[in-house]
Amino acid sequence: MLNRFKTMNKPVVVKDQRGSVLLEGLISILIFSMGILAIVGLQASAIKTVADSQYRLEASYLANQVISNMWTNVSAINTFSYPGGSAEFLTDWINEVEAKLPGSDTNEPTVVVSGDATDGYTATITLFWKAPGETNSHNYTAVAYINANP
Repeated sequence: MLNRFKTMNKPVVVKDQRGSVLLEGLISILIFSMGILAIVGLQASAIKTVADSQYRLEASYLANQVISNMWTNVSAINTFSYPGGSAEFLTDWINEVEAKLPGSDTNEPTVVVSGDATDGYTATITLFWKAPGETNSHNYTAVAYINANP
């Protein structure tokens, strides 16, 4: 009876299960690695989205600059059309657009002013940019109604 207890406490090694711990370890490393790669991909996507939102914010700011200058100079609103406008503000504004939005020098912004003093003016500002490393260009369009008779 004493012999029986001694054999029961000894670990039983089955020859068919040799290496199973190594295989389980390799599978767990594979699953962990795939999770890490997914997190890295998510981080890259987040960085791209943040960069795109930064350019969209800059475009919004630049379009609102033109609109605010139109509101303060309603009497000369027709000079704000671009290309072809003669407003002094436009030269500095175009330089700022090219400095803040990459790829905007190849596809220039447009400023279209329509309407008249009695019915009011509609200003449409469209800005274009192409983020570094991308083939497609993006655009932002702002439309504002400017009443000449407050």
